[in-house]
Amino acid sequence: MTKLASFFSFICFALLLGCAAPKEKKETIKTYEPTWESLATHNEQADWLKDAKFGIYFHWGVYSVPAFANEWYPRHMHFEGRKEFDHHVEKYGHPSEFGYHDFVPMFKAEKFNAKEWVDLFEKAGARYVGPVAEHHDGFSMWDSEITPWNSMDKGPMKDITGELEKEVKSRGMKFITTFHHARNLQRYNDSIEEKSFRHSHYPLFDGMPPTSTDDELKYLYGNIPEEQWNEEVWFGKLKEVIHKYQPDIIWFDSWLDQIPEDYRQKFCAYYLNEAQKWGKEVVIIRKQDDLPLTCSIDDLEKSRMNRIKDQLWMTDETVSTGSWCFTENLQVKPANDVLHVLIDIVSKNGVLLLNISPKADGSIPQNQQDVLLKMGEWLKKYGESIYDTRPWYTFGEGPTKEPEGSFSNHKKFLKIKYSNKDIRYTTNGKTIYAFVLGSPELNSDVLLKSFASAELPSEISVKDVSLLGSEEKVKWELSDEGLKVSTPKQVIDAMSTVYKIVTK
Repeated sequence: MTKLASFFSFICFALLLGCAAPKEKKETIKTYEPTWESLATHNEQADWLKDAKFGIYFHWGVYSVPAFANEWYPRHMHFEGRKEFDHHVEKYGHPSEFGYHDFVPMFKAEKFNAKEWVDLFEKAGARYVGPVAEHHDGFSMWDSEITPWNSMDKGPMKDITGELEKEVKSRGMKFITTFHHARNLQRYNDSIEEKSFRHSHYPLFDGMPPTSTDDELKYLYGNIPEEQWNEEVWFGKLKEVIHKYQPDIIWFDSWLDQIPEDYRQKFCAYYLNEAQKWGKEVVIIRKQDDLPLTCSIDDLEKSRMNRIKDQLWMTDETVSTGSWCFTENLQVKPANDVLHVLIDIVSKNGVLLLNISPKADGSIPQNQQDVLLKMGEWLKKYGESIYDTRPWYTFGEGPTKEPEGSFSNHKKFLKIKYSNKDIRYTTNGKTIYAFVLGSPELNSDVLLKSFASAELPSEISVKDVSLLGSEEKVKWELSDEGLKVSTPKQVIDAMSTVYKIVTK
């Protein structure tokens, strides 16, 4: 047989094998259309978020440089009569001469170390972590091709988001990026007379930098035609972060209702379709009623539910009692107060996104680190009562009551102090965890009234009761009045003591 004949024989044999072999099934990737009906088919309540419970993000950017009042300094520095204006004039000069953009070279982030930050967040027990990718101020905390006002080209000269994403994902944690930039566009047609510019972050006062049409400055101050801004800036920045960093969560601040509905639909479809390609289950978080809850999760700023909600929800809360960004003399909450908020949220089918406030140089103040580390120490010992749990039939009992959850009541929530008379519950399978918010009175008994036969939705049989973190035997008795449990002879944990109740 000639070499040519042998070659043709081989080809024919190979073709016959190919025809005989079964065709490999290709997996069909679901495609979302930019309609609320199509987007509603997305599973907005990812199981991994239900399990994760606790995350950390941070208000850190150019607004951290003046470190005065709060993160709204870029806006308020332009209003005569406000303390920010007076401070700015005294320290930097008139805003017409020293604008917000002049702070950018001062934002050097010279002490920022992504590995050290994520080490801290991991020790704190966080399961999802990420930056405020862009606040209202128009400065992008990533390497952007859309705007010159980004952390790679100006200020830090670092891809802050990229460095964090690499560290976060290397630990098996989920990555979150939050967006507040819906407010950045100059929307002044409906408020030019009242001079409040309530839908725009920067006021359009004559002679001030936000009025500039300079090719660079307009991208910081949002002085761009609305249609162009919606497509190229608002949507463009989201697409850029999605492509570059593949976030597991995209979270939106208020004012998303100022973005045309078709753009909100386009974003959701784009993000979910990209996630399909990655093979990842992602989550969209919104405030107010800016996106339907059929495709997103509700966020309650500095507030929370006062009952169990069927659908998963989130609270974004800050470690301080005031500003979200670092300011001089920023007051920080005690760790036990933050932990009690987490426990209360989880007992009601919620998750917590806790904000911290780094300094402009990229260092995290020690008092904030201490809170995170104390939280982490507690979660390392008793985390089984938080992670991977679900609500019981009731969130708990006790004298402390929360108001209705909304930002309008955030000052009332700030004043809430739980005591060892307050009990919260979570479950995992046949195990019920009962949290005493504090340390119970020693050598005594606690009656868990939620176990009363008249309260229970169905009969329950208790097999064993123990104290997490203690070998001390617990005496217990289940009666019509509830489950009576003995308290320890010595303090186990002053932040919160947890009973583990195993049912049959």
